Amino acid sequence: MKTPENKPKRIWTVSEAKSRLSEIMRLAEQEGPQQIGVRRPFVVVSVDQWYSMAKPRQSAGKWLVENMPAGIGLDTQFDRKSNRDIPFHGGKKE
Repeated sequence: MKTPENKPKRIWTVSEAKSRLSEIMRLAEQEGPQQIGVRRPFVVVSVDQWYSMAKPRQSAGKWLVENMPAGIGLDTQFDRKSNRDIPFHGGKKE
């Protein structure tokens, strides 16, 4: 696991965090990330810091266009004629 540059100065126990949540939130805003727990650690950060670190979301359509396979030579031509019966047309084929 990669260690961040701005590692929390203090690690809060879960019981401390329960009783001092408002202080932890204030410190997260003023001093930076606050770590809660050791075995299963969680980090509290301010919303401004969270959004500054988050990548902007990309629409699914834009992602598909940008990640479309290129140069693999797929043949996209196909015959629209079908040998299957068309329902509600008396079993006639087009």
